[in-house]
Amino acid sequence: MIKSVAVLGLGKYGRSLAENLSGMGASVLVADRNEQLIQEFAPKVTAAVCANLADEEEVKQLGLRNMDIVVTAMGKDLAPSIMCVVIAKEAGVPLVLSKVSSSFMASILQRVGADKVIDPEGASGLRSARLLMSSSFLDFFQVDDNIGMAEIRPKPEWEGKTLRQLNLRKKYSLNVVAVKNQDGTWKPVNPADTIHAEESLLIIAEQEALEKISLKTRL
Repeated sequence: MIKSVAVLGLGKYGRSLAENLSGMGASVLVADRNEQLIQEFAPKVTAAVCANLADEEEVKQLGLRNMDIVVTAMGKDLAPSIMCVVIAKEAGVPLVLSKVSSSFMASILQRVGADKVIDPEGASGLRSARLLMSSSFLDFFQVDDNIGMAEIRPKPEWEGKTLRQLNLRKKYSLNVVAVKNQDGTWKPVNPADTIHAEESLLIIAEQEALEKISLKTRL
């Protein structure tokens, strides 16, 4: 299912996120007050709007109610970030994420409705794009240009079966390297262990195999 995402603010993080999301097939709306940036991004995304994100009326005119996800990527600009989060949540956006520059900013934005906060020191645009576009990934790490690691929930059809029975390496080119227990601790892989719904799997795979997981709800 194609997701619609609004990226508000085209700083370094916002540009990376918007480009990666668009490359993964998302419908992406970008907004920024820098007209030159908007012209540059217009061919790369679904829609690009020159807007003052500190102006309530201009933000409301973006039509955020049509978005599955809104990302406020204004960095240190706390007041516009607060306003955009509030407008997005009032419009009924299911998931609102905010880029933050401090723990104080994170706590404020979460209080006004941000569902998640993004620390640019700990999350690249590509990593965030993977997480947003995936209905399976809980976390994602790019190892190199062709290899990635992801934490995923087991598919419903995997539950109650052992890794040996599933043979994920042969069927899906996935290598399971660890399993997270219900208490949040990781344990080494035992092919004879039964997979449970409450657990998660740490997998490593080539880009093509990860793409199949990240863009589909089922393998």
